[in-house]
Amino acid sequence: MLAAFSGFPRSVTAARLGAVTLVSGLVAAGALSGAGTAVAEERPQTEGGATATINGLKTYGEAVIHEDGGDQRVAAGLFEMSVDGGGTLQTYCVDIHNPTQRDARYHETSWSGTSLGTDKDAGRIRWILQNSYPQVNDLAALARQAGVHGLTEQDAAAGTQVAIWRYSDGVKVDAVDPQAEKLADYLEKSARNSAEPQASLTLDPPEVSGRPGDLLGPVTVHTNAGGVTVVPPADAATSGVRIIDKTGKVITSAEDGSRLYFDIPEAAADGSAQLTVQASTTVPVGRAFASDSRSQTQILAGSSESTVSATAGATWAAKGAIPAVSARKNCAKGGVDVTAANKGDQPFTFQLTGVEHTIPAGASRTVTVPLQEDQAYDFTITGPNGFSRRFTGVFDCKTQGALTTKSTQTLSEPSPATVGGSPTTTDTDLASTGGSAITPMIAGVAIGLVVIGGAVLVVLRRKEAHEGD
Repeated sequence: MLAAFSGFPRSVTAARLGAVTLVSGLVAAGALSGAGTAVAEERPQTEGGATATINGLKTYGEAVIHEDGGDQRVAAGLFEMSVDGGGTLQTYCVDIHNPTQRDARYHETSWSGTSLGTDKDAGRIRWILQNSYPQVNDLAALARQAGVHGLTEQDAAAGTQVAIWRYSDGVKVDAVDPQAEKLADYLEKSARNSAEPQASLTLDPPEVSGRPGDLLGPVTVHTNAGGVTVVPPADAATSGVRIIDKTGKVITSAEDGSRLYFDIPEAAADGSAQLTVQASTTVPVGRAFASDSRSQTQILAGSSESTVSATAGATWAAKGAIPAVSARKNCAKGGVDVTAANKGDQPFTFQLTGVEHTIPAGASRTVTVPLQEDQAYDFTITGPNGFSRRFTGVFDCKTQGALTTKSTQTLSEPSPATVGGSPTTTDTDLASTGGSAITPMIAGVAIGLVVIGGAVLVVLRRKEAHEGD
């Protein structure tokens, strides 16, 4: 429903950035004495909300980054994403020094899981999003507010992106178009702190545990949607597990603030289950979108009616330790927070990065696994009765990554066509507009092969001429 998308551009640019280099440094941990040999079960590590695939840079102009190594022209503007299950998102980049990976998968997340979590100006960025294009779709009105003589969509997108970069990345950057630059200055000077928006849909906590015959929960629904559909566990018909409210009524729909419980039959064997909630809503402006493929962090500028979802898991056992484990990135603490709760009658002991942790019966604890920037992690926590949870990802919390601005959306190769001196939408592929450290090497190898080939031809021709004599 693109009509619901405030200021949704009609452009059809197919721009994409080049692929990012792979990160290194894998963290592996997790073993529990007495643990079963079951294969680690991977729980979704997203907090819930929208999951989308980036389609590329759609509406943009040009900007110049001023750094010690010299000036560099880059594309600056709006990206577009396709939401799983239906819907479209518009986003700006808050991570100028890293490229956008082609067709990267993104998930909605809180600011604390991105560079925005440690950025004192994150609230100003949200103010810019709320008070500029595409949320302000009347470009004439926006131009009057900024004191400029008219704005195109490309100018508005470029100026907005430049203003955001000045706060998100702390770089010296200017828009090439004079009107876009004036808009960027106006937005930067006018920005005020604004609160982080709530998630479109989450479940809290994401994991619960307990004994058969008990109500496991509550799991609370947090959403801006008018209502959500509750999907019970896939094997509910055979396992007898039900999703109910506190009165015992089976729940198939819920709303913001609803409390859900897993009703486990008293005779159920030790096991686990998941529930899913889904809704259709507009994702709040200012929500962060991160990718575990080390693609540029994005921040939401506009949303159509989109499909959002969240999951919660439950584990139960008749006796012993009964763990519930979840994980979440925490950029302020420099690692991944692993939260473990134990609803059993025996302590729950596990290891992380070689350190043993014990959760007493009836208690919970959060352990932070320290990680370096750009470090990949993969750790598994195991427990009794075959309990096993695996958590994987990449720790991406800084805008200054290992890559340089030469890996951003540069305009060194086919630049957008211009109308009246302003870049417009085009089918430029950002895989070609974004250079990288390997590009000169490839070019050098190609030139070298041409030179070698030419030399061989000269030698052969001279040999033929000599033999002809």
